[in-house]
Amino acid sequence: MFDGAGFPKPLDEELFDTWLENGRQSKLNSSYLLIIWNELDAEYQPVYVENRTELDDFPISSGRESLVAAYDLYSESRII
Repeated sequence: MFDGAGFPKPLDEELFDTWLENGRQSKLNSSYLLIIWNELDAEYQPVYVENRTELDDFPISSGRESLVAAYDLYSESRII
């Protein structure tokens, strides 16, 4: 995933699938998986949010972290 020129490096599909599964099994009732690029660590990180309002309010970029994509945990459709 994210194998294009607009991305810093690819994301392993198995890791992505693990993040989806972890989000669905979480007791926090998360609905969305956000993929964040951490510039300092040079890696992708998952962030789980419960509702669309949290997703809409999430900053696109905060200096060292940037929102790369967002997915619905249950339909697995890409939202952003």
